[in-house]
Amino acid sequence: MNEVIKVCNMNKTEDVNRIRKAISSNEGVVACQINKEKGEVSVVFDSYFVNIEQIIQSIEDLGYTVL
Repeated sequence: MNEVIKVCNMNKTEDVNRIRKAISSNEGVVACQINKEKGEVSVVFDSYFVNIEQIIQSIEDLGYTVL
């Protein structure tokens, strides 16, 4: 599956790196592309292993707001 997630308060390169690491730690994530200017995270994942709610939770656990 491919999903685009809108993330607020993602301003710096270290924010991008933290989010990428958190998303990648989920089993079943195939690819992750982050555009900090647009505040968008595009994730490709295998829904057999992980669902979008789990991915969003891993971002929110870092203190970021997902719309």
